[in-house]
Amino acid sequence: MTTTGRRPTPGDPTPGLTADEQIPSRTVRKLPPDLGSAAIGVLDGLTFMFSNEAGDVPRNSIGGLVRADTRFLNRWELTLNGQPLLVLSSGTVDHYSAAFFLSNPDLPGLPANTLGIRRRRFIGEGMRECIEVRCLAQEPVSVQLRLAVGNDFADILEVKEEIRDRSAQITRSHAQDGSRLDFAYRNESFEARTVVEANPPATRVKGDDLVWDLHLDPDSGWECELYVPLNYGPNYVLPTHREFGEILGGDADDPVSRWRAVLPLLQTDSDTLHDAFEKSVRDLIALRIEVRPRDEPLVLPAAGLPWFLGLFGRDTLITAYQTVSYAPHLAHGALMKLALHQGLKIDDFSDEEPGKILHEARTGELTKLGLKPYDPYYGTADATQLWLILLSEYWRFTGDNELVRKVRDNVHAALRWIDEYGDRDHDGYVEYATRSSQGLGNQCWRDSWDGIQFVDGSIPVLPIATCEIQGYTYDAKLRVAELADGPLDDPGLAQRLRAEAEQLCQRFNRDFWIDERGGYYAVGLDGDKRRIDSMTSNMGQLLWSGIVPPDRAAVVVRQLMSDHLFSGWGVRTTSTQDRGYSPIGYHMGTVWPHDNSLIARGLAQYGFRREANRIILAMLKAAESSEFRLPEAFSGYDRSFSRLPVLYPTACHPQAWASGAPLLFLRTMLGLEAKDGQLILDPQIPEEVGRVRLTGMNAFGKRWDVEAIGDNSYVRLAAR
Repeated sequence: MTTTGRRPTPGDPTPGLTADEQIPSRTVRKLPPDLGSAAIGVLDGLTFMFSNEAGDVPRNSIGGLVRADTRFLNRWELTLNGQPLLVLSSGTVDHYSAAFFLSNPDLPGLPANTLGIRRRRFIGEGMRECIEVRCLAQEPVSVQLRLAVGNDFADILEVKEEIRDRSAQITRSHAQDGSRLDFAYRNESFEARTVVEANPPATRVKGDDLVWDLHLDPDSGWECELYVPLNYGPNYVLPTHREFGEILGGDADDPVSRWRAVLPLLQTDSDTLHDAFEKSVRDLIALRIEVRPRDEPLVLPAAGLPWFLGLFGRDTLITAYQTVSYAPHLAHGALMKLALHQGLKIDDFSDEEPGKILHEARTGELTKLGLKPYDPYYGTADATQLWLILLSEYWRFTGDNELVRKVRDNVHAALRWIDEYGDRDHDGYVEYATRSSQGLGNQCWRDSWDGIQFVDGSIPVLPIATCEIQGYTYDAKLRVAELADGPLDDPGLAQRLRAEAEQLCQRFNRDFWIDERGGYYAVGLDGDKRRIDSMTSNMGQLLWSGIVPPDRAAVVVRQLMSDHLFSGWGVRTTSTQDRGYSPIGYHMGTVWPHDNSLIARGLAQYGFRREANRIILAMLKAAESSEFRLPEAFSGYDRSFSRLPVLYPTACHPQAWASGAPLLFLRTMLGLEAKDGQLILDPQIPEEVGRVRLTGMNAFGKRWDVEAIGDNSYVRLAAR
């Protein structure tokens, strides 16, 4: 379909479509009341509990207990004599646990701070919470403690928008002895249940609330444990935590300890790099999905908290690429799980096509009942190429010929998708345009409704071929050619793919290059084959893919590091000189750590190590302001505007590919590559970082120790 380009307007979700054809995007941010700046989340895999700093989830907030895209609790409020508690201190202990230290406010007959209250919460095989009350008074005290409980069984896709009222379909069978609350919901084939068990039982149940009448002597205490079991399903591995505050990476034989044990240990002169690396490792453990399809245990990353705890294509694959040199089993899990869901047929509602790798999979009510197309949804034009790229990178670091041969048919199906379905009009480029009434308009990584614009701010018409997707395609074909020369043993395929990649490179550099403004690559071609002339960070990813000729690389680097693209904290998604630029535009001016990790990698591959390190050091400095965790994105304000990076208001944190960025930054500084069964180092470690030592790196089925300072380094087999 071809229409006339037009200016974007707020709430206009899809480029080039009429009002009747508008399509919502997963990145539109329209949120109900939040939980405040001190919101606290605990998570493990597909489960999280999001509360305010008191540990409460007020009614009508975005918080609650969510498992596999369904909210099982939307209210969880603890009060004393009808009043909220005062917060003394609170925070996460581990990724799956949090502690809240509280006291009573000044109440009739009860002076402030008469009671000390501690809530300890953790996620494991369900949610457990221990509430402890200590009497600090000189005289006996009688109080009423109430836990208000509620649930709406909302689909996570509704929480940001408008939640359907399910109250008429929610049944209750609470135990009158105060030991259990039981909520059940059913809509056609979809069923959900929430049980809250209390030990000791409440004095009474009032509505959906547990109420305890406490009589406390001086220096006495009271304790109650609450348990909310959750159903994990037959294909998911149950999280295992034995004690509250369990130390990460202990001696226990559980998934978390095993996961941490395979990762290398980092020693470095830079506390910032060390702390950012460790925070990333912990967040990636928290975001892991452990599944057992066809009886094969697999581990792969979910995309991010709170909205994207599930299987994704692009996010999962890029995160696995960022971490493959440290934890190749994560790439193995991503490759195999996504191969199981590779497209088999043409389906307009889900944008499925044969050979296509999915974009997103959901398991909530709206998906299960066929109201949303996420079972799974295939609206992405780059995940298929990224799957091939990850397969190559995984093979380079493991030499796992068996896996490559195992997915031979998936490889051929992916290549066919690129040429037959991805190239919609047979012009040699992979384009996207949704066929679904609920599909994504933009199906590149800039997938917000206004993520792709002309320099004047107008919206291009569909289908769109973005530049970085062509780069991914070029890289994928060269990488599969390498696999065809190796484990696939298909020299004819290798020859054909290298010829196609060369033709694509020549065609691309003719059609996407713009001489104006000092020279740069268009962000894409629209449905009328016009160059979409905004200047974006996407051309930095072209360096990562290797499609930029050497004589143009310096021009691209100069643009990326100019004041209008480089904010001082990282490369902005859009130039400040473009009309659509906004420092808080989701893809139109913000700074994304994952984007910068690929850009820095590309700069280093072309020999621009100083510029790559400038980005890396800026990102590490930014991480210092957020407890060493890089968020999904932060605002594009210049570093001179604020001493600290301004966070994007609704960024996911943790988010997998942001958590993976420090790991790829470290690999980039080390110049770490794998080739022919050998680890190769070409380090350029900045003085600000000093010495770097990685103990127990994973490659080729062995463990390695790596050390570097400046441009000096060594690699040797690990002693253990």
